[in-house]
Amino acid sequence: MGRGKIVIRRIDNSTSRQVTFSKRRNGLLKKARELAILCDAEVGLMIFSSTGKLYDFASTRSNEIEHLISE
Repeated sequence: MGRGKIVIRRIDNSTSRQVTFSKRRNGLLKKARELAILCDAEVGLMIFSSTGKLYDFASTRSNEIEHLISE
């Protein structure tokens, strides 16, 4: 039996929205780390919160990532 479809929409409650953001951010960072290790891949991830705070992950040295972004 498959999963049901859900409607994706903004969470109105700011506390719930922040909790959901934190949980999903941590999940994405974990997946990026796993992908880099398991597949020997170069992975870069940048996440900006609604307040503009940056969360990032890079599997290689940060200067290499900065070089790729500037191209």
